[in-house]
Amino acid sequence: MQEETIYALGTGAGRAAIAVIRLSGSAVPFLLEQFTGTTPIPRQAHYVRLRDPTTHETLDRGLAFFFPAPQSPTGEDYAELQCHGGRAVVSGILSALARQKNLRPAEAGEFVQRGFRHGKLDLSQAEGLADLIEAETQSQARQALRLSGGALRRKIETWRSALIAALAQVEAELDFSDEGDVGGFSISALAQTLKPLCADMTGALAISPASERMKEGYEVMILGPPNAGKSTLINKLSDREIAIVTPQPGTTRDMIEMHLDLEGLPITLIDTAGDRKSTRLNS
Repeated sequence: MQEETIYALGTGAGRAAIAVIRLSGSAVPFLLEQFTGTTPIPRQAHYVRLRDPTTHETLDRGLAFFFPAPQSPTGEDYAELQCHGGRAVVSGILSALARQKNLRPAEAGEFVQRGFRHGKLDLSQAEGLADLIEAETQSQARQALRLSGGALRRKIETWRSALIAALAQVEAELDFSDEGDVGGFSISALAQTLKPLCADMTGALAISPASERMKEGYEVMILGPPNAGKSTLINKLSDREIAIVTPQPGTTRDMIEMHLDLEGLPITLIDTAGDRKSTRLNS
């Protein structure tokens, strides 16, 4: 069963110099023919007139790329249209796409999901791509790049190979110990196979909390009595005036958040109202 062909704006919404519109699915070659008048040579940039298939009106002039299945980011026929990033241009192209049959807007994360289903990336790489999009500091971006580049997958594949080798030794002893052409089973040889594996796994588990903390960051709440200097402190740490500072107690009434990059570690500072004892009203 063929999946529906999908499309989505691959760049941020709003005005920009360039916008990228992505398409994936079996109808991509037909759509390229309809919108550009040609099917581009695979993996080459083609300067084309982007037109509305219904009215034949010129929508823009830009670049078209075609990546046939399975050598594409999603494993399906895949295309990118690079156009000018003005709101009217992007809206016109998206509206023309929306009028095409057997074509629908992609759901959130659907391009990555299709790439995963077609073996173009594993779950750790998909998670790394999501982390890379959400990264706010360079350290977060570097960690996400390692993950999306397959670092965790390669490590796990090394572990899997070592475990298979150890399992083969044990199974050979259990099944063929009475046959002369099978080498003798050695506990020490098995230990030598498993010892570095255990050390590597233990080391990975030891650093996982730090990796998770790098991803999530820290939330630091500044607490204290009224006029203790909480707002002054958060202004000093952020190097700008984000909280009002006055001699009058109780100026800060709502929590104020400030996001910082502290040597690559994401920190969220939260300024709070002064801590004071409440007075109960007599009924």
